[in-house]
Amino acid sequence: MNRKTVKVILDRKKSSKKIVALTAYDYSFSRLIDATDIDIILVGDSLSMVALGHSTTLPVTLEEMIMHTRAVSRGCHNSLLVADMPFMSYQVSNEEAVSNAGRFLKEAGAQAVKLEGGSRVARRIQALADADIPVMGHIGITPQSIHRLGKYQALGKTIEDARKIKQDAVTLQEAGVFSIVLEGIYDDLAAEITSNLKVPTIGIGAGIKCDGQILVLHDLLGLGIDPSPKFVKQYTNLANETQKAVNNYIQEVRNETFPDAEHSYTVKTQSPKSSTTNIL
Repeated sequence: MNRKTVKVILDRKKSSKKIVALTAYDYSFSRLIDATDIDIILVGDSLSMVALGHSTTLPVTLEEMIMHTRAVSRGCHNSLLVADMPFMSYQVSNEEAVSNAGRFLKEAGAQAVKLEGGSRVARRIQALADADIPVMGHIGITPQSIHRLGKYQALGKTIEDARKIKQDAVTLQEAGVFSIVLEGIYDDLAAEITSNLKVPTIGIGAGIKCDGQILVLHDLLGLGIDPSPKFVKQYTNLANETQKAVNNYIQEVRNETFPDAEHSYTVKTQSPKSSTTNIL
């Protein structure tokens, strides 16, 4: 299987084959989903909530993101590996953004980074593109802006909001992104943006007309602890299966039915050889 590249993702804009992306935060899940035909694995800053137990994406640090990206990269050999730049790792200056983004490619094995924000981060994206660091954009609901937004809700309902989101998309394309995540925007707006851009869009809560879709792996597998957003489809319920397996294990240990002979190292005793006497 040939590894997916930024060019492969860009070329999907001209293809009818949808881009499919998932998050991963560790080697084990990365190895499992990379063995499928998934196009993109994103080490999302959502690991702050999913893997580290925080209430928002804001607390996760650059060092934590690099560590998790490095782990994911060890299991990712076929998919395009993208890493989220965490809060305050790119906001201060172009120089700091380039330096931090470069670490994801040089130290952690990522092939691209993702930044949240519209026109206000265009200069950062241009600086990264000038440094040959591929960038995925992210507009609509931007979780790193939770304290400004106040809450997560679908955007683009008003004419003014829709106009701003459309302008943000065009600005990011001009700045040099190779794709744009559209999160939590009305489906008709997402469809219009997708049809007007030369780079592919990847939706999460943005309807079916985007060039691709992304979900948080733990939500898809039913491993989420908190209630899932409206746009999440749960394809299985590993939370229930995991608890069932653990409870079976507890019961077998306490009933002394595990470990049994099949799962134990047992010395096989040999009966002494009987002596024989030759009688002439």
